[in-house]
Amino acid sequence: MRICSLLPSATEIVFALGGGDSLVGVSHECDYPPETAPIPKVTGSNIPLGLPSHQIDSAVSSSVQAAGSLYELNLPLLEKLQPDLVITQRVCDVCAVSFDLVQDAVTHLRSRPKILNLEPHSLDDILDSIQVVGNAIDRRCAAETAVASMQLRIDAIRNKTERLAYKPRVFCMEWVNPPYCGGHWMKELVDIAGGQDDLSKDRRPSQRIDWKQVLEFAPEVIVLSCCGFDLRRCKQEADILATFGGALDLPAAKAGRIFATDGSAYFSRPGPRIVDSLEILAHLIHPEGFSAPRLPGAFSVLELSRPEIIRA
Repeated sequence: MRICSLLPSATEIVFALGGGDSLVGVSHECDYPPETAPIPKVTGSNIPLGLPSHQIDSAVSSSVQAAGSLYELNLPLLEKLQPDLVITQRVCDVCAVSFDLVQDAVTHLRSRPKILNLEPHSLDDILDSIQVVGNAIDRRCAAETAVASMQLRIDAIRNKTERLAYKPRVFCMEWVNPPYCGGHWMKELVDIAGGQDDLSKDRRPSQRIDWKQVLEFAPEVIVLSCCGFDLRRCKQEADILATFGGALDLPAAKAGRIFATDGSAYFSRPGPRIVDSLEILAHLIHPEGFSAPRLPGAFSVLELSRPEIIRA
């Protein structure tokens, strides 16, 4: 089977199930595991590199409204690769090539590949996606083993946190400027990790949130899990967060419990490493009960400083 994955999470799933050698094409954002590097990239982004976060937000909105997608498909390369299976998604037009674009492109390929659409909105959905991919690429047993292992890790955390008398208020920030709360599975992850998230909506997309709501919620832990940003870029957002009115007076800031994470590799990627994300959260929320996962570059503490006041 010749597989083309248009999702970083699907690429990870295929490799985790032992099917990496069947991948003939991946998206430009597929960067894990390292064996992905030499595989031909069949997509590209319409968003320029290096923009500040508020300009990225504006560019994303404009591109989706104007073109219906942030990404482009390399149709000549797809035709050359002749895939038998194309794995894509319909959850979010910001996360990958739009499903309609993929569907239209596939009809013109000589190989007439099957399209496998993944739409995870929750932790269970992510586990189901792994099984679905396993079935599609003839790795059913490997998928069952992987899902069982992930479930054991999830249950181990849930069994410890469900007995906790106190669950701190947690704000998972999927974007800083403008502020967005976490979406889809993030509220569920916080709950299992022993926190309370009243700003996100379970199984719903991330959404722009009024900063006043954050101040009223007064989070005791803030986790920057910026979609598409690695840890280095996420840490840069601290300078913006510090300028928000009342940010430095929030309980999380006073307690030194504001964290940056590699959102691109973990929280925004509904694949095998979503359980790593849960273990990161459990440690950040309850460090006394959960040791830090050995994941270099996954997270770090942020220290907000008061922005300098320029006087005329």
